Amino acid sequence: MKLSYVKLQKLMVENQMKGTDLIRAAEITAYAMTKINKNEPVSLENFMRICKVFHCDIGDVCEVILDD
Repeated sequence: MKLSYVKLQKLMVENQMKGTDLIRAAEITAYAMTKINKNEPVSLENFMRICKVFHCDIGDVCEVILDD
C-alpha cells in the first residue's frame, strides 16, 4: 500500500501556495512537509490541520494506492 499526495499538490497549485506557506498556514513541521513530499505517511493531526486550511476532507488531499 502506498500514499499519494497528488491531490494536495494540485490544491496547493490552485491556491498559489508553496510548501513553506502550507507549513505556516497549517502549523505543521518542516519534517511533516518533507514526508508529504516523499509520499510517506503523516499523522492524522497533520491531515486535519491541512484540511482545515483548504476547507476539505482527508480524501481531498491524499489517496491510498493498493498494491496489485
